[in-house]
Amino acid sequence: MTKNLIRTSGFLTAAVMTAALTACGGDKETAAENKSEAKTKIISTDQNGESKGGEGEITFAWWGGDSRHEATEKAIEAFMKKYPDIKVTPEYGAWSGWEQKQSLALSSGTGADMMQINWNWIDNYGKDGTTFMDLNQFSDIIDLTQFPEDVLEQCSINGKLMGIPVSNTGCLFMWNKTTFDTVGCEIPTDRESLFEAGKKFKEYDEGYYPLVIDGGYSRMIFMVYYLESVYGKPWVENGELQYTETEIQDGLEFMTELEEGHVIPTLAVTYGDMSDSTDKNPKWIDGKYAGIFSWDNTVIKMEDAIKESINVANQELVIGEFLKFGKYQGGFTKVSMAYAIPSTCKNPKAAATLINYLLNDPEGIEICSLERGIPLSAAGASVVEEKGLGDQRLIKANKDVLAYSKFPLDPKFDSGMLKATPDGVYEKIFGKLSAGEYDAVQAAKALIDGINEALAE
Repeated sequence: MTKNLIRTSGFLTAAVMTAALTACGGDKETAAENKSEAKTKIISTDQNGESKGGEGEITFAWWGGDSRHEATEKAIEAFMKKYPDIKVTPEYGAWSGWEQKQSLALSSGTGADMMQINWNWIDNYGKDGTTFMDLNQFSDIIDLTQFPEDVLEQCSINGKLMGIPVSNTGCLFMWNKTTFDTVGCEIPTDRESLFEAGKKFKEYDEGYYPLVIDGGYSRMIFMVYYLESVYGKPWVENGELQYTETEIQDGLEFMTELEEGHVIPTLAVTYGDMSDSTDKNPKWIDGKYAGIFSWDNTVIKMEDAIKESINVANQELVIGEFLKFGKYQGGFTKVSMAYAIPSTCKNPKAAATLINYLLNDPEGIEICSLERGIPLSAAGASVVEEKGLGDQRLIKANKDVLAYSKFPLDPKFDSGMLKATPDGVYEKIFGKLSAGEYDAVQAAKALIDGINEALAE
């Protein structure tokens, strides 16, 4: 199938609003019965007895790498054989510049009929539930009973389901066991053993660190994990920051203590490494940075990086326990991506049929495998397990995260004004804190101001 790449460009600064998330669905058994009856009316069969959904032509836009493109094109081809009255034209490319292109397309009404979106696009471009269609109205085509209701709520604005979650993700600890064995240090499990590791690594070689947290956004994620572990409440809830200035100071002081205790390198050190990402950093590749708190879907690239070292052979990466900083289980999960139907779609039933095929149909699930993460759909997870699809390292990492981390993530956490590099709030504040230009009191005030400004947008 010919690649049809979107060539539009530009950037939309979209107005966003904080919205209360309301429950979707209801009693699952009743919902399943209603869905089955409705499907009998809407989805007919062709002359060969094959099922078919909506009719017409649709475009489907997504970003990713070559393997995702190839798998998705194969799935589209299989889908059109199963539903011959629907023609799907793919539009895809790399991530670089993709969001800017799609935001312009959405604002101008020229977006694809079906889109792969990041979760925060619902908030960024949702326009109070008018940019994307309410997918509750297609529950007779999309089997919503396959998805956790609380996650569907996270994809809703004012009760309107703006997207169907593809997968959930969160962060966990990965450790280079080879380096820890060389240093003669146990892999940390709590605050005390983490600082003990910092001491032993410094004694071994001042260029070695048990943990690396290499940017403002990553440090923010780690600090929130610490605070949630200690205080047992989400960072933001219902559009309001849940932590006091004193509590945030505690988190920031902890981050400074990690640097002073040689647990993590300063940001000046990591900036000086001149690496685009940790997996490409020679200090990670050679085991000098021996641990990281990162997204579960990065486990393969982090492990592959150390295996490719030409200086240190046979390094082993292990997934560690979640560090105990308090009596609570810190850490959040978030929807990694979703499928949505823009309100400009002319054949929404056809688009809904494609969504259900990719997420709930065994054929579509098997073809796409884990190209968009571990399926959140119960049907998808079942096919992955039965067929033994994907890399078991990814599956284990995702299961560990979802079993441990229970706090929700507010979509504004990833807003551009907070997350952007180098001018975002996180980068500026943690940069000044690491450089000694801010103390914890100053950093806490600046962080609170930045968070509240983002929440008010």
